[in-house]
Amino acid sequence: MLEFRDLPEVNTEIWDVSELQSVGTDALVTALDICFELNRTFPEPSEPREGELTVDLPFSVVVKMLLLNTMVASSTRPCDLARRMKATPQEVNRIVNLRHTTKIDTLEKAFKALGKELTLSLT
Repeated sequence: MLEFRDLPEVNTEIWDVSELQSVGTDALVTALDICFELNRTFPEPSEPREGELTVDLPFSVVVKMLLLNTMVASSTRPCDLARRMKATPQEVNRIVNLRHTTKIDTLEKAFKALGKELTLSLT
């Protein structure tokens, strides 16, 4: 059984630890979709406890999670973001779709429209 301490309502079954990343990512992306539909922010991950395995989300999903959390926190609907970005609602629907690839420049533009700055760092 694969469970997420920060999201007790999310669990799924894996048969082997080799499935952890792919099944875990899919479960987390689905949970993020549900959070956004329910107008809830997605929680920041806790520090892993000793012996816990972690699921690493793709960078593109993490950035979109930050965008969606910012939209929820500011009560910004996709149609509001479209107006601020001078984009079509269809474009914004693709931007907030976690399974759709979006250019980083477009995500930066969305953050700017929300009064935020997207910064990257290399460690």
